Amino acid sequence: MNRIFVVSLILLVFFVISFLTNILGPIIPDIIQSFELSLGLAGFLPFAFFLAYGVMSIPSGILVERYQEKRVMMAAFVISSIGAFQFAMMPTFVVAMLSLFMIGVGMAMLQVAINPLLREAGGKENFAFNSVLGQLCFGAASFLSPQVYSYLVVSLSQQQEESSWLASLQSVVPQDMAWVSLYWVFAVVSLLMVIIISLFNLPKVEQSEEDQVGQLAIYRQLFSNRTVLMYFFAIACYVGTEQGVANWMSQYLSSYHGIDPQLEGADVISYFWGLLTVGCLLGLLLLKVLDSKVVLMTFTGLSMLTLLIALFGDLDTALIAFPLVGFFLSVMWSVIFSLALNSLSTHHGAVSGILCTGIVGGALVPLIIGNLAEIVGLQWAMVTLLLPLSYIFWVAYSAQPLIRNRTIWNKNVTPDTSIVNS
Repeated sequence: MNRIFVVSLILLVFFVISFLTNILGPIIPDIIQSFELSLGLAGFLPFAFFLAYGVMSIPSGILVERYQEKRVMMAAFVISSIGAFQFAMMPTFVVAMLSLFMIGVGMAMLQVAINPLLREAGGKENFAFNSVLGQLCFGAASFLSPQVYSYLVVSLSQQQEESSWLASLQSVVPQDMAWVSLYWVFAVVSLLMVIIISLFNLPKVEQSEEDQVGQLAIYRQLFSNRTVLMYFFAIACYVGTEQGVANWMSQYLSSYHGIDPQLEGADVISYFWGLLTVGCLLGLLLLKVLDSKVVLMTFTGLSMLTLLIALFGDLDTALIAFPLVGFFLSVMWSVIFSLALNSLSTHHGAVSGILCTGIVGGALVPLIIGNLAEIVGLQWAMVTLLLPLSYIFWVAYSAQPLIRNRTIWNKNVTPDTSIVNS
């Protein structure tokens, strides 16, 4: 029974990670307006957050090995809470950058810690199923966070003095910056997670020699492996595309179609993440009947098509097409990750750490879009997302996994020993 509670805790952590991570898209238009930023400067906000993944993913693995998952998870939420409190009390652009980096550091530490813990607590034989549950919790929080943002901004903007927690929140938030209230929520939620985690006895994760982190020689070897690099850049392209769309779609709809980013813009982002979650479920079914390469190529091609429709269609078309981009992006993370691990015969733990470092793509692509928007406009800047998507399509076409995914047509899956990793 204790393991059920531990798995439930980990699913809660997935939920909180997503809630804190995917709120940037809805609030970017507010940050631009409040601090009078150019689109180029606004691009530094997701850069600060996702840069933390590039900096902290491998060091977090070393910390987990030395101090175990529970301490690292508690430390991660303490760091996240400090970062959120810092900005809530001093809402300036410079502090926002530092705050987002600190929250990103905490989220990177959590991502590294919880996956092996979920595998241990839930049982290795149930890991795939529990991972899907984790992604569903992640998606549910991504759908919910923009709705919470809209509720807080609208409620606090009405200036209603009530004897409630909203009145207390209103007293500490700048009058013309109601969106800052989210950071008070982030800080409190992070502190609550520290308390909750402290109440649990977490199982010790036993690592095989090849999965132990901190072995620099292994990382040097893997970083010179063309297969590892191919999938590292594929993960970077996926996360960059996902965050490029999520972070800029509300600003795009506001700039080109005049919608309110606090209401309709937040709704579109909610639907984007909601359909991304639904797409995961469809992807699981398709992977039972189709080769994962075919699934990845198909979804990548459709994501490119719907992105173009969203960017060059009218308002009604864009309101449908942008969420559909999320639907077709849905399978990319899991399929790229599985193709990568199935294309290598050893050091899967270290490879996973390197692939997670590719989340730094979420820092670079939105920043590039913001700076390009200063030159060619946001519409054409977002068209450049076709480049990382084209790379993912090429990876799907070029992939030569040692082990292919099991389907109802191909139940006897064996390694292809004719393929040699270089």
